[in-house]
Amino acid sequence: MTFKPVEELTFTDDFMFGYVLRDPEICKTLLETLLGIQIEHLEYPELQKSISSFYESKGVRLDVYIKGSNRVFDIEIQNDFQLALPRRTRYYQSMIDMDDLLKGADYSQLNDSFVIFVCQFDPFNADLPCYTFKNLCLENKNIELSDGTTKVIFNSSAYEKENNLEISAFLKYIKTKVPTSNFTDRLHRLVEEHKLNNKFKNEYLAMNLHDRDITRKAFQEGETSGIEKGFSQGAEQKAIETAKNLLKYGDSIEKISMITGLPLEKVQQLQAEIKESVCKNS
Repeated sequence: MTFKPVEELTFTDDFMFGYVLRDPEICKTLLETLLGIQIEHLEYPELQKSISSFYESKGVRLDVYIKGSNRVFDIEIQNDFQLALPRRTRYYQSMIDMDDLLKGADYSQLNDSFVIFVCQFDPFNADLPCYTFKNLCLENKNIELSDGTTKVIFNSSAYEKENNLEISAFLKYIKTKVPTSNFTDRLHRLVEEHKLNNKFKNEYLAMNLHDRDITRKAFQEGETSGIEKGFSQGAEQKAIETAKNLLKYGDSIEKISMITGLPLEKVQQLQAEIKESVCKNS
């Protein structure tokens, strides 16, 4: 598992994104701009330890988790297309609610919450710069569930279609890395300053080492989404087919094991199966 050098980081890298938005003034300005609301103050609460430990063990970490004016905000940067993005917003919503409940809140006291995804792609292929979701009654869409949850997904690839100039400039910066407004200039300067800061470098290294440990543990336990010893079923099948072809061309089992990543014993088993098949057909 390799990590991007500090010098190559941009605002859209998870760690940099979260680090820049640690600045309360920057974060407050961004939230007020994106959501069109006023926020009196912001605070950066820690997730309950049991919550953060469980979700991080599953490879999930909230990029930016903030509370303000009886509301909770989670802002995520999403660089790669994911079909499961809508369900991921639900997953993050569950983290926020569980954190509130474990801190002693009754369900009737749950904070209003906003889960915000800033994407480099269009997750719904509708060419809209922004998609806002609330729970509505299907039989009468004038009736809102009023459960206090809002999910907002921004599509930076449609920044030219956004009517709000500040939001458009922000989305353009996400997509092109080119600042074109006073606010995105500030973001860009902070990114460059952090890359020269030793404290930032040390924290980035520590995060990478932590993630590497989690990844190594996941591989050792064979727990990652049906992956067994580093292979998903599809990837393992492809490796098996490659190994069979190489065996037919006479490559050594050691070389095939090295190329495909299959265990030596598995390649030997495939070799025996091919020989048995040849004998039956001869």
